[in-house]
Amino acid sequence: MDLNFRDLIKKTNLESFLTKGNFGLEKENLRVDKDGRLALTPHPEEFGDKLKNPYITIDFSESQLEMITPSFETVEKAYTFLENIHDIVSTSLKNEYLWPQSIPPILPEEDEIPIGVFHGEEGKLNKEYRERLSKKYGKKLQLLSGIHYNFSFSDKFLEKLYDEISDNSEFQNFQNFKNQLYLKIARNHFRYGWIFIYLFGASSPIHATYRRECIEKMSQLKDDSYYFEDTLSFRNGICGYKNIDEIYVSHSNITEYVSDIKGLIKKDILQEAKEYYSSIRLKSKKKTKILDSLEKDGVEYLEFRSLDLNPFSRIGVDIFDLEFVHLFIIYLLLKDETTEFGEGQYKSSVKNQELLATMGRNKELLLDKDGKSSITARKWAGEIIDEMTSYFDELGILSEKYREIINFQKDKIENEDKHYVSRLLKGIKEEGFINFHLEKAKKSLEESRKKSFALKGYEDLELSTQIVLKEAIKRGVKFEIVDRSENFVLLDNGVKKEYIKQATKTSLDSYITALIMENKVVTKRVLADNGIVVPRGENYDDPSEAKADYLDYKNTGTVVKPKSTNFGLGISIFKAGFSRSDYEKAVDMAFSEDRSILVEEFVEGKEYRFFVIGDETVGILHRVPANVIGDGEKSIEELVEIKNRSHLRGKGYKTPLEKIVLGEAEKMFLEAQGKNIKYIPHKKEKVFLRENSNISTGGDSIDYTDDIPDVYKDIAVKASKSAGAVICGVDMMIKDIKNPDPKGNYGVIEINFNPAIHIHCYPYVGKNRELGVKILDALGF
Repeated sequence: MDLNFRDLIKKTNLESFLTKGNFGLEKENLRVDKDGRLALTPHPEEFGDKLKNPYITIDFSESQLEMITPSFETVEKAYTFLENIHDIVSTSLKNEYLWPQSIPPILPEEDEIPIGVFHGEEGKLNKEYRERLSKKYGKKLQLLSGIHYNFSFSDKFLEKLYDEISDNSEFQNFQNFKNQLYLKIARNHFRYGWIFIYLFGASSPIHATYRRECIEKMSQLKDDSYYFEDTLSFRNGICGYKNIDEIYVSHSNITEYVSDIKGLIKKDILQEAKEYYSSIRLKSKKKTKILDSLEKDGVEYLEFRSLDLNPFSRIGVDIFDLEFVHLFIIYLLLKDETTEFGEGQYKSSVKNQELLATMGRNKELLLDKDGKSSITARKWAGEIIDEMTSYFDELGILSEKYREIINFQKDKIENEDKHYVSRLLKGIKEEGFINFHLEKAKKSLEESRKKSFALKGYEDLELSTQIVLKEAIKRGVKFEIVDRSENFVLLDNGVKKEYIKQATKTSLDSYITALIMENKVVTKRVLADNGIVVPRGENYDDPSEAKADYLDYKNTGTVVKPKSTNFGLGISIFKAGFSRSDYEKAVDMAFSEDRSILVEEFVEGKEYRFFVIGDETVGILHRVPANVIGDGEKSIEELVEIKNRSHLRGKGYKTPLEKIVLGEAEKMFLEAQGKNIKYIPHKKEKVFLRENSNISTGGDSIDYTDDIPDVYKDIAVKASKSAGAVICGVDMMIKDIKNPDPKGNYGVIEINFNPAIHIHCYPYVGKNRELGVKILDALGF
């Protein structure tokens, strides 16, 4: 391809399009037990059908997880999604870890390594393919794991480029132009892609249980590990993941590329196109009949395959390394081809990669630069980095961020101890092969658990929505955020589609059901008509009328609340007598949230939130009102500030607990206790800041699902059904939860059409009730 892309891009002012693209990541990890042995357990059932889950499946072995991101418009988003999958997978495993190294852990004998189990006709073909691979290469080699980086430029950019070529007739059409562009990048990757191994290589020592024919050639490093002293990436080296036969595949054009692979298949050198273990592959639009699709539809994207798992990164890959891959791909496009690329150049490039992978720590090692001269990897890598920098500077795209990304790699080139392999060898010498990697795996799991409630990149959504999306990823249901501000999501598993809003507003409930639950006057009527105990009270549309009836409530326990709001907003609770001034403030506060309010009797007991799905109460929570516990030194105001620092507390229902706000309602409640926010509680003195116990107003959550008698669970289901609801939150006051006789012992004060699920999944005290699982089950996924 003779085009000078630097000149063409400058001439056509397409610099801003050059850095845009589509990014996807794939990552393989072996599952191991607590001792660092390969886990021989089946692929976890909660990840669904391996053939249908687009996010979590397996590679060769039943023990080899593969995590796949969708395509994103930035590599940061792809990385973040991979981080989510990693966290979901690692926290779902039972007494197992994700092995953080490309090299396998302690392995059993070959015949004990489980090949992937599949079902159905497609599954049979997948199993047979793996069985043939195991006979040809051995199961242990197939367990080598890594990162695959998928990339394509935006079609908009490529179309503009094509349109700007003065004479594009040589390409015949846009598809052929696109093919030629990606083939040029592939050829340049063969020439210069060894730099990925040099910069990212992180697999040197192997365990003594790996392939004996490799061990016999190696030196002992420590106890049960062996190595080639100068290896950068065992996975990419002479004993690594490569085709047995020395093969050649033309990258001159698609026709020759396809023809060569078909020829290798015909000669039984390859079984299928996907057995072509190149460091880069041309990927087709269709996942089946790959070669036919390449001929018909052209190159859809490129797959870069030489990245090792990085045990120093929590999820196995560093974002700065991924960002550099993107910049390097741009460089491969901009770099002119000055020599032909035939079979000789192809094989020389492959040899460079294998030599560097196996002997790259030898500073005297020389690589074949152009068939005419030799050069050290360090010197050549420096030249490439400098040339890349000058290209970007020339095009005006060398941002501070790009400088930082490039400098991160320059630091490795200039400092050998910054290479991942140098750090790896040091760690293994100190701790041993298994202990070093197990500790990394354990720390990664610990980090995954710390914020297991959050879905990274989606933190602006309500936490309940994030929980449902995490469960969708786990079981392989694709999703689309249709309206972010409204938490409106489309779920699609290829068989059915469901729109949901805020996690619990679904097609399972009718519009009239939501309206009934939203209107507390109607709610009380519906519940009472179905024999459910509700508090007595009055509905007011006029503040003056409500205030005029003060004497009717003065000496009784009273609740003042808006008619049609959720989340405990505008509610005031008086357990006993109260002043006219406080009552009128409560009326005004309730009317500030709605045009009508309810004033009703206070039902004695503790308040419990029952979460009902269909015929079952799936979670019960007791919510403790916002409170602080004194230390004898700090004021209430200071104690609230400290309690709010917890990572579990936030704003906008995006964390399991909400921050406590010292507003008008809290100050009124303190005043009734003879306190204010400057009051210093005694040591261990518990001071409540509100009467109502909503999590949304800073309350704490305690799980009571296993402690409440079934009779109250049945009442909650009956309350839900009285409004025709499938998903419903029932707020019930119970005097004595040990009393199985509900008569005179309970009252339902509200039913809610949009109950939060996160409070049941991440209670302050108690068990995760997995409501994301139950909602997707109810929706038929």
